[in-house]
Amino acid sequence: MTFSLKDRLDAAADATQARLEAALADAPTAGERLRPDRLMGAIRHGALGGGKRLRPFLVIESAALFGLPPAAAVTAAAAVECVHCYSLVHDDLPAMDNDDLRRGRPTVHKAYDEATAILAGDALLTLAFDLLAGTDAHPDAAVRIALVRALARASGMGGMVGGQMLDLAAEGRFSGGAPLALEEDAIRDLQAMKTGALLAVSVEAGAILGGADAPARTALAAYGRALGAAFQIADDLLDVEGTTEEVGKSVRKDEAAGKATLVSRLGLDGARAVLDRLVAEAGEALAPFGEKGAVLAEAARFVAARRS
Repeated sequence: MTFSLKDRLDAAADATQARLEAALADAPTAGERLRPDRLMGAIRHGALGGGKRLRPFLVIESAALFGLPPAAAVTAAAAVECVHCYSLVHDDLPAMDNDDLRRGRPTVHKAYDEATAILAGDALLTLAFDLLAGTDAHPDAAVRIALVRALARASGMGGMVGGQMLDLAAEGRFSGGAPLALEEDAIRDLQAMKTGALLAVSVEAGAILGGADAPARTALAAYGRALGAAFQIADDLLDVEGTTEEVGKSVRKDEAAGKATLVSRLGLDGARAVLDRLVAEAGEALAPFGEKGAVLAEAARFVAARRS
């Protein structure tokens, strides 16, 4: 089987972009009174400004393992992307990571203002669950409920939000300013929550949509965990080795903030060795799917080698 990963990524990105544009139209939908212009501009700035759309791609390609066409998975894919974009808008705020640049453009609070950025992030988070509640996400209400619960738990206090809290604590925000010297296991927990959880649930969402049996869900969960961990190590390596032009955001910020990462704990060579092992684990997890898993296996290699 031959395929172009770039073409598959581009197709998923285009489908997700179209679904997000439809969801972010100016006209209010049923149950809404109106959509304020400034708010909508800020939301679109945060959600429609490009990016790889890796998480929607994972939803769509995981669902494809079970015979679902992209059109049957794109609404759930867009919902996951809404959560991701909300997290970026809020992470960039002065009270969080205080970034001025995202995807090569001013962050939302720089292009608009802090209050508008907070509200734009709030709107994207709530839109995610609005999308999952609709029948175009899936005709079966039980499937929609499973999607809502999975995404909520990956995004919330025991997932991405909790991971962000651990990250702030590790910077010394709540202990007098001195960064915490986290052990390797604590760093892995932090990263699995802050970054890995949303990547893993993207794969899980595809399995839920496709009605995967228990062994298939177990295999995809192992893939999702390995992929999420690999993504974060690659991101940490980029912060050390990349340029602002390549990455599209500020670099060298982890060291400046005293953040505990596997790169700072293990060194560059040690982190790369872990990254290689995780990519191998991701590929091995897909063995039950045979050739059908080739696209996701290639995606793991892409994540490890990316420069942006």
